[in-house]
Amino acid sequence: MKAKELGLRYGISTLGLILVALGVGISIKSNLGIAPPSCPPTILNLRFTAISVGSFTWMMHLLFILAQVIILRKRFKLKYLMQIPAAFVFGYMCDGAIWLFDSIQAPATNYAVQILLSLAAVVVTALGIKLEVLGRSWILAGDMTTAILADEVKKPFGTVKVIFDVALVAITALLAWIFFGLLTGNGSTVVIREGTIILAVLTGLCMRVTDPLLEKLFQPVTSTFTPHDA
Repeated sequence: MKAKELGLRYGISTLGLILVALGVGISIKSNLGIAPPSCPPTILNLRFTAISVGSFTWMMHLLFILAQVIILRKRFKLKYLMQIPAAFVFGYMCDGAIWLFDSIQAPATNYAVQILLSLAAVVVTALGIKLEVLGRSWILAGDMTTAILADEVKKPFGTVKVIFDVALVAITALLAWIFFGLLTGNGSTVVIREGTIILAVLTGLCMRVTDPLLEKLFQPVTSTFTPHDA
């Protein structure tokens, strides 16, 4: 693979990670609930404020990678180790996005604004996920773990993804109850609510619209990429 192609692939995927991180920041600012994969890091940050959401994010991703090693054992491929730098990059991108939105706006309190921010997070996240796929370079541990579990239990990725997300939300609700005596957050910052459902359900639906647009937009570039080896 030529250096130019490698740079383009990582450039596109990195743009995707930036957009997904921005989606996290927007959803937190909505104060109406955030996407399931970001729920555990956020509730942990609310309890242990000295550690950032991004740091808890990469810690969670490293746990996912450890789970993959346990599940796959000798079938764990060396290329899967690229999830490690991706975890750190994405974690600190999340911190950057949260810092950016903290400097611009306080958490929303108007319900209409909260809904609009949640919907904006859906669109930005959908665009980011597709760019990650188009770049075919960075691998996020959450998606890879879901894919491995789906393969192990012989179930569709979408089905396992729903179960995986529900498990993350359930763990978050349990932690919120232990830490704060609530199921949704700490009383001032909302982690689980309507926005969580909006992001979990509508992101995939949004991608049905945005994916073809991005494929057409980036086709002149991605068509030059060498075939992806399994």
